[in-house]
Amino acid sequence: MFAVIRTGGKQYKVAKDSIIKVEKLEAEAGSAVAFTDVLMLNDGKDLKVGSPTLEATVSGEVLEQKRDRKIVVFKKKRRKNYRRKAGHRQHLTVFKITDIAMGIKKPVAAKKAAPKPAAKDEQAEAAKAEAAPKPAAKTEAKEAAPKAAPAKKAPAKKPAAKTTAAKTTAAKKPAAAKKPAAKKPAASKTTPKKES
Repeated sequence: MFAVIRTGGKQYKVAKDSIIKVEKLEAEAGSAVAFTDVLMLNDGKDLKVGSPTLEATVSGEVLEQKRDRKIVVFKKKRRKNYRRKAGHRQHLTVFKITDIAMGIKKPVAAKKAAPKPAAKDEQAEAAKAEAAPKPAAKTEAKEAAPKAAPAKKAPAKKPAAKTTAAKTTAAKKPAAAKKPAAKKPAASKTTPKKES
């Protein structure tokens, strides 16, 4: 049994227990994801093609979020001394297909024992209990502060005056008087005289 699904603007042929790399999806490792955009389904007996999609679900489990291999982007214009080199690594999500079924189903995540989060919760509660007396001490200090004489504030500084030195120096120097361009004498048309 296989199906063709569409995700991230691309189409993938998947079968049960196959591992695929797709464009990045917002899902954490271990979470379940269902693809409802199924374009084609083959159950071994007959082939069903959607127009454009089928009422089917492909379920999968996220294995990891990673980045693809680096590709080099190199631009060049010959004889122009123009060269640009950059790299790019695409973000990917790796899935393991767990089920292909007709009809729409909700994804079911794989259940795993999680004793570690319980220990973290106990540590967090202990940290909160220790932190609780500290805010009370701060409020006592704030209450005692108003009883003391209020500190005088320094007078606000005036903004610095804008300097007009650049403008005045430009005004003091007289502009050099431009001399008019020398006029060339008008070209005289000399024509040879004819003797008669």
